[in-house]
Amino acid sequence: MSRLISEFHRASQSTNQPMGFRAARPTAPAPRIILIAGLEIGATGNTADYTEGASAVLLRPGKSSPTAKAVQETVKSLPDIPWGVYLEDNGEEKSAATGGAEYDFVVFPASVRISTTPQEEKVGRILQVESSMDDGLLRAVNDLKVDAVLVADTSEGGGSLLWHQLMIFQHLARLITKPLIVPVPADINEEELKALWEAGADGMLVEVDTTKTGGLKGLRQAIDKLPPRSFMKRDKIEALLPRTGGERGATAPPDEEEEEEYE
Repeated sequence: MSRLISEFHRASQSTNQPMGFRAARPTAPAPRIILIAGLEIGATGNTADYTEGASAVLLRPGKSSPTAKAVQETVKSLPDIPWGVYLEDNGEEKSAATGGAEYDFVVFPASVRISTTPQEEKVGRILQVESSMDDGLLRAVNDLKVDAVLVADTSEGGGSLLWHQLMIFQHLARLITKPLIVPVPADINEEELKALWEAGADGMLVEVDTTKTGGLKGLRQAIDKLPPRSFMKRDKIEALLPRTGGERGATAPPDEEEEEEYE
């Protein structure tokens, strides 16, 4: 299994308490939110510093098509954390986008061909969806062979989180049972971070600024201080999933036999 997807699973299970009286083995605390750093392929400088504090790195192509050499050089400079690539709409740049290196996950929009996405079980598959999609289509994602969902950027208001965006993320979190990743600015404040956490965000994608040092350490520290959620997202999913076993409330057909008449 993908290392990144394993982190999502570990995070989702961290709130489950052991049953009985036997003491549980001490384990490393699972992160509240999985922090993914977005980085352009070919970025110069100390990329390990830019991405410090992140749990994974998503490599994006720049304005020009990335070369295998550029990908390999970028990957070599990364810390020992999972990394993946973003596939373009045509999906045919996969070999160039990865540079032949062993990637952990891929992110792709719904317009990519199925045949061009990796089929290996060890590679995590993250589907990018538009928040404007019909609710029926969003629910259909739950039955697809993808491991997580990334919401397309809905930036409004100059980077600050708006109530409208929060409503969108909350709505998606209640429809989609897969781990939900939302794009956020690097300067998100603690109040906005907590609001996204309560709304049901499982992961955050932050485009790093290579002109600034210090990476994402401050954001990582703020995430680690988040309190437990006041509600569990998964507990509310059952009411939204389609029912099985036929429609509820269907009545039996009327009895065609005539009742005997008694004098």
